[in-house]
Amino acid sequence: MPAGRIIETSDCVAEGAEWLAKTCPRMAYAMDQTGPLPLRRRPDGFAQLLSAIVSQQVSVASANAIWKRLQDARLTGPRKILWATDDDLRAVGLSRQKIRYARALAEARIDYKALRDATDADVVAILTQVPGIGVWTAEIYAMFSLGRADVIAPGDLALQEAARILYDLPERPTDKELRKMAEAWSPWRSVAARVLWAYYRVAKQREGIR
Repeated sequence: MPAGRIIETSDCVAEGAEWLAKTCPRMAYAMDQTGPLPLRRRPDGFAQLLSAIVSQQVSVASANAIWKRLQDARLTGPRKILWATDDDLRAVGLSRQKIRYARALAEARIDYKALRDATDADVVAILTQVPGIGVWTAEIYAMFSLGRADVIAPGDLALQEAARILYDLPERPTDKELRKMAEAWSPWRSVAARVLWAYYRVAKQREGIR
């Protein structure tokens, strides 16, 4: 069985938020600014990883637009991706690289049900074997689709920027630095990420995550 808590409901998020507020005054301050945090639970499976690939290196607005076109064209399943032509996939907004990644994901035949019982480390290890799925994508999947309570995605630029502002850092922390900072937020690192994304929205007046 996976180690640690699984976030299933808004009550789970609230429990983690209460713990963080008691543990860290900066987190408490951020939550005063943001209000209640979103649950952000998503289904698991192929479509969610494809959606994460779509989100890579584009704005939230662009990713939402591309994903809607994929849904409208019914191109969100592995067989549909393999059957589609490159022209079909380009027409909905996928770059040449993302077409290659989408096909690699479709061909990978990941056992999504087995991932539910894998450790956080094994989830990342399994998913990052697929071209186009890096540690960030795997950690986002673990957080939102598998509900892991103690995972953070420190490579996320919005999280880094929110941490810089909230903790009054001289510059944006690196992936390694933010991962080290996040040790203080365990066992609720996924809720701390929700705090930082919510705070990013308040501080920057735009969304940092889909």
